[in-house]
Amino acid sequence: MSNSPHSQLTKRELYTVFGALMLGMFLSALDGTIVSTALPTIVGELHGANHLSWVVVAYLLASTVSTPLWGKLGDLYGRKNLYQISIAIFLVGSVLCGLANSMLVLILSRALQGLGGGGLMVGAQAVIGDLVPPRDRGRYSGFFGATFGASTVLGPLIGGVIVDHLSWRWVFFVNIPLGLLAFIVTGVALPASSSRLNHSMDYLGAVLLTISASSLILVTSLGGHTFAWSSITSYGLIALSLFTGALFYLVEARAVEPILAPRIMRNRVVASASAIGFVTGFSMYGAMTFLPFLFQTVYGVSPTMSGLRLLPLMVGLFAMSMIAGQLLARGWRYNVFPRAGTAVMTVGLALLGTISATTSGVVIAVYMVILGTGLGAVMQILVVAVQNAVDIRDLGTSTAAANFFRSMGGSFGTAVFGAVYSNILPARLENNAVASGGSLHIPPADQWTPEILQRLDHTTLHVIVTSIAEAIHTVFRYTLPFGVLAFLLSLTLPHVTLKGRGPAESLGAAQE
Repeated sequence: MSNSPHSQLTKRELYTVFGALMLGMFLSALDGTIVSTALPTIVGELHGANHLSWVVVAYLLASTVSTPLWGKLGDLYGRKNLYQISIAIFLVGSVLCGLANSMLVLILSRALQGLGGGGLMVGAQAVIGDLVPPRDRGRYSGFFGATFGASTVLGPLIGGVIVDHLSWRWVFFVNIPLGLLAFIVTGVALPASSSRLNHSMDYLGAVLLTISASSLILVTSLGGHTFAWSSITSYGLIALSLFTGALFYLVEARAVEPILAPRIMRNRVVASASAIGFVTGFSMYGAMTFLPFLFQTVYGVSPTMSGLRLLPLMVGLFAMSMIAGQLLARGWRYNVFPRAGTAVMTVGLALLGTISATTSGVVIAVYMVILGTGLGAVMQILVVAVQNAVDIRDLGTSTAAANFFRSMGGSFGTAVFGAVYSNILPARLENNAVASGGSLHIPPADQWTPEILQRLDHTTLHVIVTSIAEAIHTVFRYTLPFGVLAFLLSLTLPHVTLKGRGPAESLGAAQE
């Protein structure tokens, strides 16, 4: 795209494009979570319990490691074609997932789907960065933040409804009409790049970054399950990640057009926003992983109802994303929002750390609203800050960096807090079993499902759900220091005056 493509669109065209971009982002984020409630059904039909985690990891891995590549390619060759290519890849992957007749085919198809999903996420944010001046971008970033949060929360709910009433294959087929609509709208309404230049692509840097990030994600996602934390596999992957990461740094320092330019990461705003995003993602994903599990095991609700119980989190996130975007467009300093947001998020995590098996659903809903409100003030505001701090040539790369570090933080948080839970639960079970005064037959934890738990006698069930609740609220307490760290990091985010028109011209980027 040109350096000022926003001059090419009317308001109506801009709104049309924006709707298609939101749809693409929704699909990308949704497919990271929608499959979770369908996994038991998928395993039952495809007979691949030993490879269950790979269905989730394949998508996470491909979408995370591909974001820097998509961002750089968009900077070099224009975002319209790249965005439409990412939609096409995502749709092909979705079709193949829906048609899969084995776990291997499904896992490979999920990786292809994740490759396209990475482009959808970073491409949508970068296109808006092209079309709208930073001062006006807060309005749109609020919608993006709300969309991301809604898709993350609604994924398990939508997946549960589809599995309960249709085939699990429709978890993937549902993407097709929505993706085609996004493809057609962006193809018609989005202006093409006005430049066609010769570029030198940093392929070696892309390969090294992919290997380094993939190794870390594999360790954090599969460690303790597929292989032991202290195994040769874990140590080998960590060593490979460190080695290729060091090579990546050396290559980037010499590359003509690096995939993740050192000059970008030396920018104070980008460095600070990336660190905040990493730690916020660490605590956010680590916490959100356990809420559906809590509802289904401790409170005995269905997958669909566990998704519904996450709605208060979405309400808080959606409302605060919108409010923050509006205030930013009216001239507020953007670094106020991450500071306030991380503080409120920390309070929400602390409150969730007080829950027990007897905590009412209303109280937990209030806690989730508080957590969602904090998150809504942070995530997309960081993207606006990063885009505003760099040259137009680095807009896609910087946007990809913000998403990349948030996703890496989420991967680490899920693994770390999962390990904390697994280590705490046995001791809780033993203590509660002794306190019950009886000789109990407790099935192995990896066999616990809501159906199995409800068939147990009252004493055994009470011991298990109490132990689960205690372990989960301990996990939330462990997230608290990371919330505090995110707040301290937010104090390092400098304010750079937003480029563009003043608040009175909040939609001036588009022509009437």
